[in-house]
Amino acid sequence: MLPTQPICLISFGYLHLPTGPDGSPVPPAADRIEDVRDRLRDPAAARDILDLDGLHPRVQDVVQNTPGARELLANLADYADLPAGPRRIAIGCAGGRHRASGLTELLARTLRDRGHEVEVEHLHVHLPRVLKTPADTRTAANTEQETA
Repeated sequence: MLPTQPICLISFGYLHLPTGPDGSPVPPAADRIEDVRDRLRDPAAARDILDLDGLHPRVQDVVQNTPGARELLANLADYADLPAGPRRIAIGCAGGRHRASGLTELLARTLRDRGHEVEVEHLHVHLPRVLKTPADTRTAANTEQETA
């Protein structure tokens, strides 16, 4: 029998978190925190999704097809099925716009398909991109030169 208490899934960006006394980012409280910055390549490099976020089906498709993503989703879903299952799972990437939010949406869908009640909270998906592409940097530099 599945637990009656909903599972809360949280996406976030490490670069937007407050820092603790030691200067390291303080992630949201959760039973499991999954840091995907080094596990999954950043899909924001794909030009066609650069200005989209993980709530968009195109971003979710790119994230799901990233090497290692399907295995991670299966692992997280199996973890949620444990008898003493988690109440909160947090997934973080650099800015929280692509990998973390996309994976969170995919995991929510999977868990709902398995009969779980799921609540989703995206802490940073609405914020602007954190990292600029080399083309953005060149454009900004050219604009500064033109206005100087």
